[in-house]
Amino acid sequence: MTSSSSILMVDDQPENFDVVETLLANQNYDLHYVNESSRALECLTKLQPDLILLDVMMPGIDGIQLCREIKALPQWQAVPIIMVTALATKADLERCLDAGADDFISKPVHGVELRARVRSMLRIRQQHHQLQVYASLKADTARVLNHSLRTLRGNLTSTLTHELKTPLTGILGGLDFLRRGLQAMTREEINDFLNLSYESACRLEALIQKLLHYSALECEAIQPDLGQAAQTTFIESWAAIKANQYNRLQDLSGSVPKAKLFISPEHLCWIVDELVENAVKFSPANTPVTIVGRVEWPWFHLHISDQGPGLTPEQISQVGAFIQFERNQIEQQGTGLGLAIAKRATELWGGQLELDSTPGRGTTVTVRFLTEPDSN
Repeated sequence: MTSSSSILMVDDQPENFDVVETLLANQNYDLHYVNESSRALECLTKLQPDLILLDVMMPGIDGIQLCREIKALPQWQAVPIIMVTALATKADLERCLDAGADDFISKPVHGVELRARVRSMLRIRQQHHQLQVYASLKADTARVLNHSLRTLRGNLTSTLTHELKTPLTGILGGLDFLRRGLQAMTREEINDFLNLSYESACRLEALIQKLLHYSALECEAIQPDLGQAAQTTFIESWAAIKANQYNRLQDLSGSVPKAKLFISPEHLCWIVDELVENAVKFSPANTPVTIVGRVEWPWFHLHISDQGPGLTPEQISQVGAFIQFERNQIEQQGTGLGLAIAKRATELWGGQLELDSTPGRGTTVTVRFLTEPDSN
């Protein structure tokens, strides 16, 4: 045993304890002795025994009655009790078992038999304890999953509904104005409403594309292979395209060395797209956004940093789909899908994604991918 087991012996004869103590010497047990049945119940909480050796014949409350009282307490029902008895008839042994005893040993006690029975009962106790831990872990896991499902359902109802409804309202509103007032509108007004509808449609398309990406990633199980390895050469140009969409190209800087990564080009594209979009979308204009790569074999590290409002530790722990983060400083909100997509795509290929963020000071996202030795 790696740790000592606590054994409580209840016997009105101290010399019997001396015998047991001698027979169990050098066995890594903590032995405790109580000479009165009335004191035994009081000592249980303090001693926390893993096994109880209980003499049957004692004055006042005998061992059988004490066994019955101990087993009546829920917190001690799993603690095995070995009855130490001079009784030999089947009826006497039946009374011990009926009282809740788990085993018995006859007097005079023999060392080999005592040690074997003690080891057997302690093994059963340990197995029961492991089952309790497993059951508790299972119950905790179920509670966490239920809470996560409730949270997801709530976010799906509120966040996703809002995110889908907003661009749809822009599309329908713009088209409705055109439908009802086209004849009286100037060319400039018509263009304004067409642009509103088009921009809203693009926003809706982008959200639907994110949902499709997230759904695809949740259904995939990737086995990385060299045939799908992506080159890092396109990362800088792809980041520039995304920054330019938000008029932030002048804020983007950094460099990415050439490397061959164990990830499909499509998934690497998704990751860069989502992380750069978050950086330029959720940080103020005219503040730096950097994208830097480095190789430390067997890993390729990609760092994307911004000086936005940042995330709290609680928000970081909740990174996942449909978790909406408030960015009031820059009047932006997000579904959290971008980070969820990047994290899931990275992990599918055996990579790692980490967030280092300080509220009010910005965020750095680091993704690591496995790379080939000759990439250095």
